Amino acid sequence: MDFDSFLTSLGTSFIIFVVLMCLFAWLSSKPGNTVVYYPNRILKGLDPWEGGSRTRNPFTWIKEAMSSSEQDVINMSGLDTAVYFVFMSTVLGIFALSGIILLPALLPVAATDDSIQAAGKNTTSIGTFNDLDKLSMGNITAKSSRLWAFLVATYWVSFVTYFLLWRGYKHVSELRADALMSPEVRPQQFAVLVRDLPDLPKGQSRKEQVDSYFKAIYPDTFYRSMVVTNNKEANKIYEELEGYKKKLARAEAVYAESKSAGKPEGTRPTIKTGFLGLLGKRVDAIEYYNEKIKEIIPKLEAEQKITLKEKQLGAALVFFTSRVAAASAAQSLHAQLVDTWTVSDAPESRELIWNNLNIKFFQRQIRQYVVYVIVALTIMFYMIPIGLISALTTLDNLKKILPFLKPVINITALKTVLEAYLPQIALIVFLALLPKLLLFLSKIEGIPAVSHAVRAASGKYFYFTVLNVFIGVTVGGTLFKTFKSIEKDPNSIVDVLANSLPGNATFFLTYVALQFFVGYGLELSRIVPLIIYHLKRKYLCKTEAELKEAWFPGDLGYGTRVPSDMLIVTIVFCYSCIAPLIIPFGVVYFALGWLILRNQALKVYVPAYESYGRMWPHMFLRLVAALLLYQITMLGYFGSKKFIYVGFLIPLPILSLIFVYICQKRFYKSFSDTALEVASRELKETPSMEHIFRSYIPLSLNSEKVDDDQFEDALSQASRSGSFVV
Repeated sequence: MDFDSFLTSLGTSFIIFVVLMCLFAWLSSKPGNTVVYYPNRILKGLDPWEGGSRTRNPFTWIKEAMSSSEQDVINMSGLDTAVYFVFMSTVLGIFALSGIILLPALLPVAATDDSIQAAGKNTTSIGTFNDLDKLSMGNITAKSSRLWAFLVATYWVSFVTYFLLWRGYKHVSELRADALMSPEVRPQQFAVLVRDLPDLPKGQSRKEQVDSYFKAIYPDTFYRSMVVTNNKEANKIYEELEGYKKKLARAEAVYAESKSAGKPEGTRPTIKTGFLGLLGKRVDAIEYYNEKIKEIIPKLEAEQKITLKEKQLGAALVFFTSRVAAASAAQSLHAQLVDTWTVSDAPESRELIWNNLNIKFFQRQIRQYVVYVIVALTIMFYMIPIGLISALTTLDNLKKILPFLKPVINITALKTVLEAYLPQIALIVFLALLPKLLLFLSKIEGIPAVSHAVRAASGKYFYFTVLNVFIGVTVGGTLFKTFKSIEKDPNSIVDVLANSLPGNATFFLTYVALQFFVGYGLELSRIVPLIIYHLKRKYLCKTEAELKEAWFPGDLGYGTRVPSDMLIVTIVFCYSCIAPLIIPFGVVYFALGWLILRNQALKVYVPAYESYGRMWPHMFLRLVAALLLYQITMLGYFGSKKFIYVGFLIPLPILSLIFVYICQKRFYKSFSDTALEVASRELKETPSMEHIFRSYIPLSLNSEKVDDDQFEDALSQASRSGSFVV
């Protein structure tokens, strides 16, 4: 890539961003689009436009995002979202403080040396251009004393990271404690999840087994238990019932619409009862759906009774009248054998993965190792196509492989655009196929909660992107380009790879720019969700429920967003000293991301769960992993420069490991468990234990006609008069 192509890439990306930003300012002011641009505020009963004015400055959203407090974010989108912004601001601070020192210190040192020119060659590694190579560490002569500046810079970046990560961990720990000490009643704080129940004693039901066990240990605070059941058939019938209810509502809406179209009597909708509504007898839709609903309700009620009596599994939810008792139970060892009576804190009812609760302890361990092997194989086999993408999507290679494209590729304007975007777009599209697979693999490990599965998938995705994208592009592209020279001199492979690092920086410069300009531009403008919503509204939606389903935004998507951010962190870390010009790109990425996602968190996205900041330890470890990779990369690169004082960098990875150990020992326990001093804070009102209990009943088993007697087998009636100690 030459200098003109790089400028074209930046300029085009910036123009696209400006256009998308202007589109957002215009489209978000239209009343018909409020459900796309302000769904979070609408769902909370707030006016879409803060202050109520539709004629306000179209860029007021910037001021509103910047002036919003951390508490505003918590109120609108929950603590998990606020913790994500602590991560964003921490990384932004690391890169900003690093750039303040590195840019004025390292750029002159690199620019005034002449290693590239003295070598009498042009850099030919993928994605390079000579003018900016002179501003990188690659322009420093081997064994030069100028390398001291880069060594000191490596220490500066590391210590800035330690300081800000420590401060961030401490702040998030305080946020989590404050949230858990809230006087609000939260059902999950009164419950624990019990798995790996032992075999039933003879003559005893599962309910009696659980009740007697916990009543003996917690005689004063045990309230009630709910034995987990196999709800597969009940869920199937319930979903069928809900499907017919939706169809009935749609048919009634169509009928009502026909009345307002000039015919007072209207036209009753009809359907065919055969295969996919294409075959069979044509009948009145409203009458048909009503009959189906009447048929299914008794069937569901009968299945509910069978499920509760005959389909009990080896897991249960146990409820306590005290937050302290629940917190204490969740972190206590209840049985001498590790594979029986496994107790942990209960997730929110909306994020329980019911199918996983009955998976036994050793089966979970085996599943976990099997998934790790599958993920490792996935990473290894994905390395091949990603390396090929990196190598083959350069125009020179495309001309060789597909000669018939030469006339098209040689068009000057098209060539410039393709050089700027083709490899990056191909990589982004390729990576978009992966997250759902990783989330599926995480769930089959036996993880009980959606938030935990998302964290696990996020970790897998992070290692995948680092190993395949960062290392794969660097190594794969270089090997493909220099294969012949390596074949002649195999011992030169280390030097070739090391010398390619500064040149590869230009690929990543363009990649980061594409992510923050085009990626965040699309995020802000919400063009795709807007188009989908209006198409569904015009051609598909007939009821309010269908309309809401069409515009409902979902959550921030931590499972993919955090690993994508971590990839940028890794890239900027590893190139911060080698090619310091990448630091401003990292600063812009996280500054722009903080601003735009702040707006989206306050007005658009609706959290799917609340884990009270448990994503932070995950993000912290990956940040330190990126830092370690940076330190090891610098060790190797200094070695390739034959700098005799490279040994001074050896303490850095050791310091990073010590730093992780200290932070984990000091802070992590409060994230894995709830401190009893936190759980002991008073509530503002006496909790309704019945409401807490019923919030965990699955929808397929929850019926107004089902009374407590019908839940006798699976839902314990014991200890209703327990103390309400807080």
